[in-house]
Amino acid sequence: MTMASTRETYLHSWGRTALRGLACLAAALAVGGTALAQERPVRVVYHFSEGAAQASRGLEFLRNHLDADPNAQIIVVAHAAGVDFLMKGAKTEKGNEFRAAIEDLDLQGVKFRVCEITLRERNLQRAQFVSLAGFVPSGVAELARLQQREGFAYIRP
Repeated sequence: MTMASTRETYLHSWGRTALRGLACLAAALAVGGTALAQERPVRVVYHFSEGAAQASRGLEFLRNHLDADPNAQIIVVAHAAGVDFLMKGAKTEKGNEFRAAIEDLDLQGVKFRVCEITLRERNLQRAQFVSLAGFVPSGVAELARLQQREGFAYIRP
């Protein structure tokens, strides 16, 4: 056997061993990544900006979402006309108060955030909103922050 053929045999054997090692590593990462993905809850931000019809539709989406994935971490960010459903006494187009649906969703972990710029531009006060509403300086900035920095998926009902 020549020196060149011995070297080729060694390199071929080393290459096969390295490929097997990489395949095992990839399989371990895939299994571990799947386990990690299963442990982390899905994080979603719902964007409300259009008033009662969108709020009714969106609240139904939220209920369906939580029925399918009770561990989902959900935040509703409302601005413009989208804040109206979070006001005390706000009613659906059918005349039912939104309050009960908001309270039920809060019990399931859903958080509601209202844009303070909208309050200022519409001359609204925090006291006009249900007690479960939280406030953020800017609704659109909060949407961007949650998506970019916190990894939330975005849904606009």
